[in-house]
Amino acid sequence: MLRSLNTSATGMVAQQFNLDVISNNLANVNTTGFKHQRAEFHDLVYQTVQAAGTSVGGNFKTPTGVQFGLGSMISATANDLSQGASTSTGNSLDLMITGEGYFRVLKPDGSFAYTRDGSFKKDATGLIVTSGGYPLVPQITIPEGATQINIGQDGTVEAMLAGSQTPTKIEQINLAMFSNAAGLTRTGENLWVESAASGSPNLVAGGTSGAGTISSGYLEGSNVSVVEEMVRMIGAQRAYEINSKAIQTSDDMLGVLNTLKR
Repeated sequence: MLRSLNTSATGMVAQQFNLDVISNNLANVNTTGFKHQRAEFHDLVYQTVQAAGTSVGGNFKTPTGVQFGLGSMISATANDLSQGASTSTGNSLDLMITGEGYFRVLKPDGSFAYTRDGSFKKDATGLIVTSGGYPLVPQITIPEGATQINIGQDGTVEAMLAGSQTPTKIEQINLAMFSNAAGLTRTGENLWVESAASGSPNLVAGGTSGAGTISSGYLEGSNVSVVEEMVRMIGAQRAYEINSKAIQTSDDMLGVLNTLKR
């Protein structure tokens, strides 16, 4: 059996994974706060026929070796955490982080998750929650009868209460900072969770300790570039076709062997 059959098959599998990543990026081109991914690959093990530096007699040694590789495979899906475009909404509970940092929310199992999606809303009790119903941490309840909500760039939440001429401070929204934000794990619903690679979160006010600022009335869009994804898609398609062509050529060579006669 020709090694090229299995080698080319690994290339086709790798490009199929690449296309899966590209498809997910394109599917989320309008997802608030979405960060696009990039598939990365590495080569597989090599079979050594002759090691470099092999003695060929006397003091003579081969300057190079003889090796052939056995294909490729996916090595990582790198997260691009660059800033997405901003969209003005006019809704004071829509928050955008300009710079680094994540909002922290509470999941039903008591664990924390992190998000760049700042499209927050009030539930029936006035609690600020995500579109999925997860409360923002620290939990903030808008007082009944509040006529205006102001959220500063540092995350200070103030409300104008009926009968008052000055705003009342309700709470402080802190941003979660990670030493390696690219190591966070995606869980869907625009949420990320802490991993061993990301490190533990450091909660700081907006605009301090390297954290970004918070803009009320704006949302961060997806950072997916449709043009770049289309170019990657074409590259993946051509690589897939070339690998399939190599398999077809290997099959033709085996067919020639099968027709040989003594």
